[in-house]
Amino acid sequence: MLFNAILLAVPVVFLVASVAYSVRSVNHGQKPKTAMLAQIFSCMLVGALCVAAPLGVHAATGADTSSLGLVGMALAIGLAGIGGGIAVGPSAAAAIGATSEDPKNFGKSIIFVALGEGIALYGLLVSILIFTKV
Repeated sequence: MLFNAILLAVPVVFLVASVAYSVRSVNHGQKPKTAMLAQIFSCMLVGALCVAAPLGVHAATGADTSSLGLVGMALAIGLAGIGGGIAVGPSAAAAIGATSEDPKNFGKSIIFVALGEGIALYGLLVSILIFTKV
């Protein structure tokens, strides 16, 4: 039990340490863009390891495929949520701007915001379909 807690804490500690290192390096004169790229790389590295470790255990032990289904569900919801956020952010700002100029544009502009939210709903639907098969 303690070993599992340590394994779960390692990625969190690594990410917190990388944030502290980035803040310290920016305070000492490094460019913020470089620190941001280091943070993105750290998150991608931890994400890749958190996906690769269960896949390696599955390949080595021949365990059931339900764990891979759970990883697929998490990826579907996570990536769809990120994509929906990227889509809704600029479109909602544009919708607010268009509505403030002419209130008649509200109906037209809210459609584009709803289309961006649809991306996240599709991810949720795919994860539910995966859950029914696991």
